[in-house]
This record gives sequence, C-alpha cells and structure tokens, in this order.
Amino acid sequence: MDFLEKTVQSIQLPNTEMYEAAKERLRNQARPAGSLGMLEDVGARLAGIFNTLDVKLTNKLVVTCAGDHGICEEGVSLFPSEVTQQMVLNFVGGGASINVLARHAGARVMVADMGVAWDFDPELPIFHKKVRKGTSNFAKGPAMTRDEARKSIEAGIEIVKETLKDEPIHLLGTGDMGIGNTTPSTAIIAVYSGLPLSQITGRGTGLDDDGVKQKIAAIEKGLALNQPNPADPIDVLSKVGGFEIGGLAGLVIGAAAHGIPVVCDGFISTAGALIACELAPSARAYLFSSHNSVEAGHKFMLKHLELEPLLDLRLRLGEGTGAALAMELIDAATRVLIEIKTFEEVAIRDAQ
Repeated sequence: MDFLEKTVQSIQLPNTEMYEAAKERLRNQARPAGSLGMLEDVGARLAGIFNTLDVKLTNKLVVTCAGDHGICEEGVSLFPSEVTQQMVLNFVGGGASINVLARHAGARVMVADMGVAWDFDPELPIFHKKVRKGTSNFAKGPAMTRDEARKSIEAGIEIVKETLKDEPIHLLGTGDMGIGNTTPSTAIIAVYSGLPLSQITGRGTGLDDDGVKQKIAAIEKGLALNQPNPADPIDVLSKVGGFEIGGLAGLVIGAAAHGIPVVCDGFISTAGALIACELAPSARAYLFSSHNSVEAGHKFMLKHLELEPLLDLRLRLGEGTGAALAMELIDAATRVLIEIKTFEEVAIRDAQ
C-alpha cells in the first residue's frame, strides 16, 4: 500500500455523539429553534470534528495552489499563462486579493507551486511542489501521466504534513491560481455530471460568446479523445485535470486524515474537492463550501458533493478569496454554539 492509499484509509469520521450533543445544545438555546440556520449545522459539524463543544479556530491557513495549463493553446482564456507566475509573486508580496481578505479573517496565506511554467527562486517562501512546468494540452492528449496525477495529489497531502510539523492547523482554506484552469475544472464536472457542456461552461476570466464556444469545442475534443473514466478519479485528473487541481485534492485528503476541517473556495477548488471525495468519500465529512461561484458548472459540483455554500456574493476570482470570507462565518458558528445560553442556563443565571 502506497502513501496515497494509506492516507485515505487513515481518515476517521467525526464524533457523532459530540455532533448530536451540539445539536441538542443548539435546540435548547434561548431563541427559536433553527433560527440561526446554517450557522447551527456548521457549529455542530465542527464540534464533531474537534470532539468538543468549545471549538477554537486559532490557527487558520489558506493554501493557494498554482499551475499552468497546456489547454491555453486552444484560446480558452483572455490572459497569457505568464500571469500565473506574476500572481504567485504578488501573493508572496502580500498585495493580492486573497492576502487582504485572509488578513481580515486572521488567516495566513501560503502558495504552492504545483506546476507553474516558471522557475521560482528556491529560497522563495512557497511550497515548492512543481510536478512539471504546466500540463499538456488535453485537446491533443492526456493533460498529464497517471504518475504525475498521483504525485500532484500526494504533494497536497505532504503540504499538510509539513505545515503540521511547525504549528497546528485548525481551519484550512483552499485556493487556486492558474490561467485557463476553469477549462479543466469544467471538463471534470462534465465527466461526473454527464450534462451538456453548453450548460456547465462559464466565461472564466471574461470570454465573450465566441470565446465560450471555442472553450466548449476544446473541452469536447479533449473528452472525446481521452475518454476519462469517472470510476477512476486519478484517470480523470490525469486525462483532463491540472496539477493545482491535484494539489487541492491532496490538501482535502491530507487535512481529513489529520482531523482538520477544510473550507474550499469556488469552482477550481471544488473541482479538487470533488476528485478528493471520489478517492476518499469519508473526506466529505471535513469539507465546507465557502460560496456559490458564478461559474456555470460550480452548482453542479456542489450538488454532486451534497454541499451547501455559506455565501453567494457573485464571486469568480479564486485564489481562496471565498474561503477567507467564509472563515469569519465559520468562526462565528463556533461562538454561536458555545456562547449563546440555553434556557436552563439563563434560568440558573437569573436565579443567582
């Protein structure tokens, strides 16, 4: 049994007794039952994950996985691939959208080079996990080899393990950076949903109608040529995926194996989560969806994963921005659970 299989098999489900105890406390709080909606379920799920009613999410981390894509040769993005490496440097410098929103949420941001078509300085403070300088054009053949797909997933798992050597992680946010990566993400949900591409293909960075048609044609060609097998998620990743999508899948699996909740960002992060949960269904118990992306295929990913997003702000940026915003709500859910008094506690306090 190799590293990936061992990690998948090590995932333990959250404590159902603590989850039920949390639900009972929420029902008995001095307010109408269910009146705080999704915050209640989030709080109860976190109680089960951490095996306590008083969950404290002190250390929050967003990992933004970056990679380039050969499918860009088909004109599926308005931006050149060079933007990927430029944005990685912006993340490291603290000047990107994710840096601003993560600081507001009290979270650190780290970048993982999974497959950027650029040689970064080895001293640059990122996770140096490059599988290859960008995937191949999946309209002409597989995006990567099966071994490369596995390597990208295992790299995501390793990122979690390496981080835990230095400090705990109480909440992990996943984000992405990769010009053209809505195209492989669309191909992935096409494989699992069976829906027509016209229904699930979005505009990415702002394609016009002709650009969307060109994107659909590229995906159709790649799916017909590569025939990814939905029963084999590594095959799907290798045929039409991306190195950063594999890294995102590994982050979910690695976090679940260490009992860490994961809040995934939008379309690309959810593509990684989908691959993760196909490989490790028990990882789904640790997964939270931050928001509903405007990318057309995202709602179908969430339906497949049976996840309800916490926010709907018409976001379509990626980077982990939605995950950072949702972290504040998830924090609030932990306080709702433990700090709102029950009717019994109010009565005891009043009697004193």
